[in-house]
Amino acid sequence: MLSKLISECSDYDFKLDLEIKKPKSWLKSVSAFANGLGGALFFGVDDNGKVIGVDNPQFISEKISEIVNSKINPIPTIRIEPFSENNKVIVVLKVSPGPATPYYYAADGIREAYIRNGNQSIIAPTHILDELILKGQNKSYDSIQTKLLKNDYSFSIFEADFLEKTHTRLAIEDYISFSLMDANGFLTNAGVLLADQYIYRHNRIFCTRWNGTTKTSLEEASDDIELTGGLIELLKSTLKFIKNNTKKKWKKEPQGRVEMPDYDELAIREVIVNALIHRQYTNVGSEISVNIYDDRIEITSPGGMVSGQKIQGTINEKIPSLRRNPIIADVFARMKYMDRRGSGFDKIKDKTNSLFNDDKSHVQFYATDTFFSVIIENANYKNDKVNDKVNDKVNDKVNLSKNAVEVLQLIKENPFITRLELAKRINKSESTINRTIKELKENKFIDEKTSDKNGSWVIIF
Repeated sequence: MLSKLISECSDYDFKLDLEIKKPKSWLKSVSAFANGLGGALFFGVDDNGKVIGVDNPQFISEKISEIVNSKINPIPTIRIEPFSENNKVIVVLKVSPGPATPYYYAADGIREAYIRNGNQSIIAPTHILDELILKGQNKSYDSIQTKLLKNDYSFSIFEADFLEKTHTRLAIEDYISFSLMDANGFLTNAGVLLADQYIYRHNRIFCTRWNGTTKTSLEEASDDIELTGGLIELLKSTLKFIKNNTKKKWKKEPQGRVEMPDYDELAIREVIVNALIHRQYTNVGSEISVNIYDDRIEITSPGGMVSGQKIQGTINEKIPSLRRNPIIADVFARMKYMDRRGSGFDKIKDKTNSLFNDDKSHVQFYATDTFFSVIIENANYKNDKVNDKVNDKVNDKVNLSKNAVEVLQLIKENPFITRLELAKRINKSESTINRTIKELKENKFIDEKTSDKNGSWVIIF
């Protein structure tokens, strides 16, 4: 029974007994659950998940309700139920995620809002508390009115890009209808973030190209830059940095030239757009970071999932499209930088995985309470490494024929290539290909995998 109840929870805590004199020990979890995705407290269960039971479940249930209603403000939606397991009764307090955030522990002269951090309930940092307050008021950061007048700033980059993307010139009325300013000319935060000037000092992107596959010191970086300005300028400058620090190879095929980029441009653009739209701008002491390594690129932005959902690695299920900054998202959608239907994750995965000759996922997503990160593998990194090893082996075995080197390269590019296709590609007879394959096998460069339906080649290193 306990295992089934736990499986139904988004989060949970075990409590051996109900602490009536020190209720904060468990009420902070009630606050955190209500401020997040909900959760449950199990009374009568020790820290190891062993059912101990409670003596008076009716009294405990009534006391829980009384304490929650008097010390959590506003009062969250809860349900209290007793359950029996092995003739022992536990009391389960289920807390629903609430719309009237933040839910405070308010007692003994204290007023504190809590959030979950791993399996603990901690006091909400200022930037998260600010976001909870906005959520409770049914507002978003980008909708907040400022005291900054539009006429005091320029929007040339935004307006030029809007014209290019939509073939429409922005008018003053559009700024109002898009909620970028009010009728008196005062900008919202969304409007401020689209201005040419560097108004909000935390609106930055740090980009670094590291040498190798680990982050060491800036002395080990080949390029780095701190980008500032409006959102459109940040988007364009970041994409330019990534393009300048990645490669786009190509090869000749019978049907023509085939490009082999490290990363899919649309997938990368989607990640940067999502970072700009969904970042937590209330976290003033943070910024978006782009780190390019030899084998991958990592893009991290402040703020987890809007829903509070945690993500570790691959995403196979559909993720609800919730927007932290809906006004900015709407403007980017109008400019066709993003899809209104919220299909960004699928686009990032599909576009990236299409560059690889396998059925594996080469994108990972990570979401915590404080950040969201996307890691995309370099489609050419593995091939580059194979090339290096091939060259090393060729240097060691100087007697390897020219045909063998060419065939080995083609097998590396396509492990499923047939002997007939090899013969066509290097303009040799099948008997020559057979001798070449034998040469490569005898020198332990390749092996033939026959368990596949159509057979394939394996490069041995």
